[in-house]
Amino acid sequence: MNILVESVFSSEWLANTVTNIAVAVAILFLTLWCSTLIKNRIIHIGYKYEKLDDTLFLFLSKVVQVLMIVFGGTVILNKFGVQTTSIIALLGAASLAVGLALQGTLSNFAAGIMLIAFRPFQKGDYVSVGGSSGTVEEISIFTTELATPDNIQVIVPNGQIWGSSITNYSAYETRRVDFVFSISYGSNLNVAEDILMSLISDDERIHTTPEPLIKVGNLNNSSVDFTVRVWCDRSDYWPIKFDMTRSVKEAFDKGGIDIPFPTTTIIKSD
Repeated sequence: MNILVESVFSSEWLANTVTNIAVAVAILFLTLWCSTLIKNRIIHIGYKYEKLDDTLFLFLSKVVQVLMIVFGGTVILNKFGVQTTSIIALLGAASLAVGLALQGTLSNFAAGIMLIAFRPFQKGDYVSVGGSSGTVEEISIFTTELATPDNIQVIVPNGQIWGSSITNYSAYETRRVDFVFSISYGSNLNVAEDILMSLISDDERIHTTPEPLIKVGNLNNSSVDFTVRVWCDRSDYWPIKFDMTRSVKEAFDKGGIDIPFPTTTIIKSD
């Protein structure tokens, strides 16, 4: 009788075990297949629309995949009679402890999500953020990499960027170039103004709309200052800045316009 009971018990236990293993394998396979499918779908959305940032969708796809695998693992453990309530509570407590220990890191993480989602700047833009300036090389979840004009790498935490003002010099297609040219009080203002207007008109890189501005902006102790403002394409900003400064000096010399400079007069007494 005992042998018969043990045989029946063993048979039932073996059958249940085999069934549970088969179901667990099926759940595992289905979880991995679904998580991979959904991950690829999310990544495809990021690639499909150019205005959406790929980095954000890559990150979201990995998060969704991990959550689905965790859920599938929980279902499998329940299938074998393992009480997952305590495990979930332990994971929650561990997550809270880790969150408190990594407040700064989580702040950078949250700021990275905001930067990627709202995109105040993108790769290739020249920006001033978090006290640093440079060309954006990479925007990751925790940090942003900049390259300075002299090709020095600067890594800025995203929390520092999102918590301060962001200046993006590449946001718009056009920029205004501001100059101040000083001439002496003895120079002819009309001649100087005509020289400036001629240089601006001859430069095809300078836009006619908005109209260039040439005005006397200030009367200093030893000079009359012309304020000059012109508009150009973003890429022409620095070439025009440098070229106009040199051209104005050369044109003033040819036109007899004096540029004042500090002088010292020594009077000898008898």
